[in-house]
Amino acid sequence: MGAAGGSQATSGGRPGDLGAINPTVESSKSELALMVSLSHGFWKKDFQVLQEPGNRSHWCVVAYWEEKTRVGRLYSVREPSLDIFYDLPQGNGFCLGQLNSDNKNQLVQKVRSKIGYGIQLTKEVDGVWVYNRSSYPIFIKSATLDNPDSRTLLVHKVFPGFSIKAFDYEKAYSLQRPNDHEFMQQPWTGFTVQISFVKGWGQCYTRQFISSCPCWLEVIFNNR
Repeated sequence: MGAAGGSQATSGGRPGDLGAINPTVESSKSELALMVSLSHGFWKKDFQVLQEPGNRSHWCVVAYWEEKTRVGRLYSVREPSLDIFYDLPQGNGFCLGQLNSDNKNQLVQKVRSKIGYGIQLTKEVDGVWVYNRSSYPIFIKSATLDNPDSRTLLVHKVFPGFSIKAFDYEKAYSLQRPNDHEFMQQPWTGFTVQISFVKGWGQCYTRQFISSCPCWLEVIFNNR
């Protein structure tokens, strides 16, 4: 089931050996500059709260975005796994449907209705896995999924019922170099994964940047 990059997949709820599925190349530098300017003001206040004494047990925080607008506050994750879904009947965890959004865009509303069971984030010994619980594809960008020598980041398509190791701590530490502009400019740690529901972005799509996607997540991992 190889794609560009020779990736394979496994289905089911438990993460399996999965590389990348149908990756598409994006222009990461211009998107990086855009996302830093978008998120800097939103993140700063919330992150200060998360860094207060007694609040450092989280292993990641999650932000939900609709196009260029962040919806709601950061969701701090302390349990080994987290379900992110749209409607309360879909499970216990981060319910996106409970967030207050003023976005009336028809495409945004359409994609919201397709999130359904959403995704599951699971922290394992070898890294963090994302399992697609929904009925539609999700799209993921993570530096630890790519060749360390690559000048661009890939967007990986994950089909319903499949899982992918979206983040590898060991690889992230090896990539975080003092002169690495991209990692130094990411919010606080540089340990960031972006996930879009239903709609992809990048060179092979009409949307070049994730900030043009209707509904997406930003996951920031704690590097401590």
